[in-house]
Amino acid sequence: MLQLAFVNFRKGSYILVEDKAESDRFYIIQGGKIQITKETEVVAEEGGNILGPGDFIGVVSSMSGHSQIETAVAVTDVTLISVRRDQFSELIEKNTPVAMKIIYSFTRKMRYLDEALTRITLKKNVESDITHLFTIGEYYAKLTKYNLALYAYYHYLKNAPNGPYAAVARERFMALKSMGVHADPSLLEPKSGEMSRVYPVESMIFCECQPGMELYIIQKGQVKITKIVDNNEVLLAVLKVGDMFGEMALLENKPRSASAIALEGTQLLAVNRQNFNQMVSTQPQLIARLTTTLADRIWLMYKQLANTLITDPVGRMYDMLVIQLEKLKVPFQAGKAYTFDFGPMELANMCALPKDSLNRVVTEFLREPIVRLVDDRIAVSDMVELSKQSAYRKKMLNIERSRAEGRGTGTNSTVLW
Repeated sequence: MLQLAFVNFRKGSYILVEDKAESDRFYIIQGGKIQITKETEVVAEEGGNILGPGDFIGVVSSMSGHSQIETAVAVTDVTLISVRRDQFSELIEKNTPVAMKIIYSFTRKMRYLDEALTRITLKKNVESDITHLFTIGEYYAKLTKYNLALYAYYHYLKNAPNGPYAAVARERFMALKSMGVHADPSLLEPKSGEMSRVYPVESMIFCECQPGMELYIIQKGQVKITKIVDNNEVLLAVLKVGDMFGEMALLENKPRSASAIALEGTQLLAVNRQNFNQMVSTQPQLIARLTTTLADRIWLMYKQLANTLITDPVGRMYDMLVIQLEKLKVPFQAGKAYTFDFGPMELANMCALPKDSLNRVVTEFLREPIVRLVDDRIAVSDMVELSKQSAYRKKMLNIERSRAEGRGTGTNSTVLW
């Protein structure tokens, strides 16, 4: 039986504090009002920063197991319902509307964080025009990845049969087929009722801008998530067994924001809207896992966006190292060294630093006393010192920014849109 605790806070009380260690519980507001603030407002909060009855706080930190990304202060006396992380599956069963409200709010938040991150790091708006499918087909055709090109042409023609590039796409599609490029109907148009899907290596699972009606769980193999930006393939993630992807298109009924390609022979469990609705009542643990996945991605996207607002390049690299440690949930121990699985140039690219300054910034970064290279990988001599240096640099930047703005003190209130 689901037993939830009620917690009361007086007006002015701090309920959550940004960057504090993760909590094993989140809160649903039963009565009163709460103000949400962030040291760095990376995007405008949907619905504003004042929350009331029915809203919830602390879910991202609780479900992801990461540090808090916001501060919550009671504007009035408030009564909260406390929900432990291990109670979420039961909450889905007993109070499905509340659980689904959390999930749908997560997908909306992921959508606008993804759009902001794409604008800042890739210098590009998220593509939603169906003609981008034709562009993707052209890109892969030039690389002689003909099966990927065939998929993109096919879905462009399906969704825009009279589009501006329809004649060319049709010609390209038929030419590829005449060359013997395999067009397995089960890959081009999987049957919606078949939950188990098998994809050969280098086959397209779905394409950026394509309408989406399913999410996927990897049962075997690996999948890469990519975007085509300025005629280049940008690798966003490599997913492995147990990972989920494609949930935003399913839950929001919007086009795919990226492409998914099998890196090796891959088996997937496909979940459509009907299956998803059934799983809410029959497999709450799976829905809880989805919520954890979404929370983890939101936490990382927020941290990445906040990182882009750090104007000190070396400070940005310090911050990104801390983010990577927190992402992997590596415990910070004083005097404990750590070696990352990437080098300084990869780190600079993670930070979306300008290409014309990479060499200079990397050289400066490698002069830092706690940083060294081990087999071309970054190693830090003390994880706690790394965290302190990162926090100090951000604090100094905020002080400088406040002085420049003539406010004396304050926090960075830059908003990306």
